[in-house]
Amino acid sequence: MKKLLVGTLAALALAGCSGDEVGDVSLGMFTLKDIKISSLEDEVVTGVTCHIASIEANLSLSDPSDSSISCRQTGDITPEMIAQIDKSSSGEVVFKKSKSIFFKTMKVRRIYDAQNQTLLYLSYTTKETDGSFKHSLSTVPLWGTKAFLEKPAVTQ
Repeated sequence: MKKLLVGTLAALALAGCSGDEVGDVSLGMFTLKDIKISSLEDEVVTGVTCHIASIEANLSLSDPSDSSISCRQTGDITPEMIAQIDKSSSGEVVFKKSKSIFFKTMKVRRIYDAQNQTLLYLSYTTKETDGSFKHSLSTVPLWGTKAFLEKPAVTQ
């Protein structure tokens, strides 16, 4: 019982450490679950801001896996920024947050689609829930930014 109490307190302490929370919506009077909305600025591509909505359950050892993400251009995106990012097909993790004391984590991964000159931001959890890995996707096209590369005209 003591371990359970310590785990619960640790989870609550971690949940309260987020300084990027911009919204908190109660799901009702008879539930301890809320939808928390966080703001995340990409540390490398600083012209992109993502908003992540996820459910947090107070006094629970594990938060639900559902989440959604929406990312937009909120500043300059330069060729120098794009040059610094991982361009592999799996991209790189730009954010992660514990969702359980049982090793479930929510991650946001940035993937670069070079053919379409678009940044993809994939939000997902690392533990299967009800036969599925919960995930959500948002895209930020580079069209109209300094990082957009004009494609050469096709000649016939």
